[in-house]
Amino acid sequence: MTRLLPRTLLTPAVCAITVISIVPLLITLYYAFVRYSMLAPGEHDFHGIDNFIFFFTDGAFLPALKNTFVLMFSVMAITVVLGIALGLLINDAFPGRAIVRVLMISPFLVMPAVNALMWKNMLLNPIYGLFAHVSIFFGATPVDWLSHYPLLSIVMMVSWQWLPFACLIFMTALQSMDKEQLEAAGMDGANYLQQLRYLYLPHLGRAVSVVLMIEMIFLLSVFAEIFTTTGGGPGFETTTITFMIYQQALQSYDIGAASAGALFAVLLANIAAFFLMRSIGKNLAK
Repeated sequence: MTRLLPRTLLTPAVCAITVISIVPLLITLYYAFVRYSMLAPGEHDFHGIDNFIFFFTDGAFLPALKNTFVLMFSVMAITVVLGIALGLLINDAFPGRAIVRVLMISPFLVMPAVNALMWKNMLLNPIYGLFAHVSIFFGATPVDWLSHYPLLSIVMMVSWQWLPFACLIFMTALQSMDKEQLEAAGMDGANYLQQLRYLYLPHLGRAVSVVLMIEMIFLLSVFAEIFTTTGGGPGFETTTITFMIYQQALQSYDIGAASAGALFAVLLANIAAFFLMRSIGKNLAK
């Protein structure tokens, strides 16, 4: 009886998780091994591993894999470095700190598509964008960012949206630092750089691990910024694994190949999560 009640109460949650996650995964697994085109939806002949071979030998696969990792690691590096810097900057009390914190967190609440449109039209446009006006003011030629530096443009958009998340985690971690330890270090003659190296950064180790884990999982599925701005181009310059899956499913109407790509993306995310969880576990054990 003591075991029956908890299990009964957990049943609705388990059923919901099964319907939301497990069932779609099983359907995707089924489609990955059959010939399923939206142009002939009634034909579901067994296709073996041909869908995987077709997806992995596609000319866009290697550029998409490279772009996925470049985008992911670039955004993580930018958000961690700038997040720590901003967290340290606004950690100490100053007039208006609460307002500054709210303004810093607000970009994370902007929808990805809106974020992409804002960068595309208000900042990166080579004619009337903010960057173009700044270039003209300093006597330089405006740059068409989305044409000449497309992947860098996507990195800037995604970094701008994820930076507040990283900054919030680091600010929270900094609030738990031992103030007496910092005061003792100051009395012993440690300058700010020494405090940063031996006190602040080691204390932020766990927070950095959490930020990296969460960002890595979500950055593998960046789509809206690419779809709204570059459409995966020019060429394969901004095509990622997620965008390639979209192209296979809704542009080439090949659900089988798209399902094979989706399973690869799930495997990639789980491998990344596995190594990050091990890293976080070691960090927490210290």
